[in-house]
Amino acid sequence: MTDRGRAALRQSEDVFEVGPSSMRWEGDKLVIEVNEISSPPLISRVRGTITLHPEALFGQVHDLTPDGSHSWQPFAPIARIEVDLSPGHTWQGHGYFDANFGSAALEDDFNYWTWGRFPRSHGATCFYDAVLRDGSEQSTALHFHRDGRMEHITAPPRARFARSLWAVRRETRADAGVVPRQIMPMLDAPFYTRSAVRTVIDGEPSVGVHEALDLRRYAQPLLKPMLAVRVPRRKGWRFQDAAG
Repeated sequence: MTDRGRAALRQSEDVFEVGPSSMRWEGDKLVIEVNEISSPPLISRVRGTITLHPEALFGQVHDLTPDGSHSWQPFAPIARIEVDLSPGHTWQGHGYFDANFGSAALEDDFNYWTWGRFPRSHGATCFYDAVLRDGSEQSTALHFHRDGRMEHITAPPRARFARSLWAVRRETRADAGVVPRQIMPMLDAPFYTRSAVRTVIDGEPSVGVHEALDLRRYAQPLLKPMLAVRVPRRKGWRFQDAAG
């Protein structure tokens, strides 16, 4: 991830470019070209291609706040993915494609949230649980079928599990009596954690991607400068064929 100026952004019907990286639709597959520099402590060039093959596309937008100031759109929650990134990261497996949208700062509206996407034998199940700044809770539980159908489901109980390396509180949904467990760490920050987590939903074990975000920590002035280290800024980048 690199923050860039407006001159580094181009978009058309099928292509989205940010600096030297891009996303484009080629028929029924999404091709993501990555050309970036990784963040400390292992600074190196990251180049390659990620190809997403959705089993179905979903157009529904789901509000995360009562006033709709924040929303989530799971474009392709069931997909096959092919990864070929240097240096030496090549694999295939199940994946997904989603996005968040908002018209306000996250820390202005949320205290905390967790999200999880868990592949199932008959599709994929997603849980979004948020605590708003006023203390109220907003929960979304959806199941996506391979034939393109989506349904709201009754979520199993919340289940806490071990905190992250930075002691971020973590919880997800699981059958009664089940304690979820981290299988693989992906990202640990003082206010955010992402990992592969094993849980059980309706008697079916599943390992999915899980995240927990503590916006109270994120809002602290001492933490925000850390983002500039992990997410560098390149304001002067321009496309070579740009005028001027």
